[in-house]
Amino acid sequence: MSVYEKLKSLDITLAAPAAPVAAYVMHVQTGNLVFLSGHIAKKADGTPWVGQLGKNISTEEGQQAARSIAITMLGTLQEACGGDLTRVKRIVKVMSLVNSTPDYTEQHLVTNGCSELLGEVFGDAGKHARSAFGVAQIPLGSCVEIELIAEIAA
Repeated sequence: MSVYEKLKSLDITLAAPAAPVAAYVMHVQTGNLVFLSGHIAKKADGTPWVGQLGKNISTEEGQQAARSIAITMLGTLQEACGGDLTRVKRIVKVMSLVNSTPDYTEQHLVTNGCSELLGEVFGDAGKHARSAFGVAQIPLGSCVEIELIAEIAA
């Protein structure tokens, strides 16, 4: 099944990436690697998914937030690939920042919401190296921020 058939079967429609709100760009390519800037979790209405894991957001809700970020990142990655996600050879690395209390230790489980979707969409090429960190705060109070590195075909 192609990437686009898989997205359709998951009922996922990709949107164009949002414009950056500070002094950065959404993606940079060097050689065959594409680096995506951090994407924060947003609810369906486009507002930041605000909260802190271990305080007022559950691990399950954090996973949903991370999955929503993966969908948003796929739109950015599609733009970086000139509109063609079939150029993605491999998801190389995911780094996740989870807005969490000092005693919260399930950042890796939250990040699974992103990692699992990438695996569903890209199969073995979606398996990646990963880091998941607990942090004191994320821009706009978002509960999760994720960045990604992908290898694409020339």
